[in-house]
Amino acid sequence: MTINRRDLALSTLAVSALALLTAALAASADEEAVAKKVEAFRLAQIAADPKALGALCWDDLSYSHSSGKVEDKATFIANATDGKSKFLSIAYQDPTIKVVGPAAIVRFHWVAEQEMAADGKKVPTNLHILMNWQKQGDEWKLLSRAATKL
Repeated sequence: MTINRRDLALSTLAVSALALLTAALAASADEEAVAKKVEAFRLAQIAADPKALGALCWDDLSYSHSSGKVEDKATFIANATDGKSKFLSIAYQDPTIKVVGPAAIVRFHWVAEQEMAADGKKVPTNLHILMNWQKQGDEWKLLSRAATKL
């Protein structure tokens, strides 16, 4: 069997195209997996579910609020589930997800309403959120989160 340069070039091109397609599909699968984790996080916030929130976050979580307050994982979960307020709604609008190796950069517009337990007062929030997720084995976990008031 004789292989000429043209056949070799076509074979190399086909292998390169297949590698690019495989990489694109893997990135797409990772983006989809991150999107599912982001939605699970939103639902866990609304439900004030400490177990679900804990399972979605790295132990070294850095969670910062639009007020500038920064919490570690334990403090974030305790404060998010203490019953002093409850979310009536949380929407993550216009989300973008960019996977970069074992990290994912997630941005979205947060529009929410909370009800305060003490007086029933309803408080709206309008924020821009940046989340950093990191792949741990086959699982994506939240590593950091930052909020900015709009």
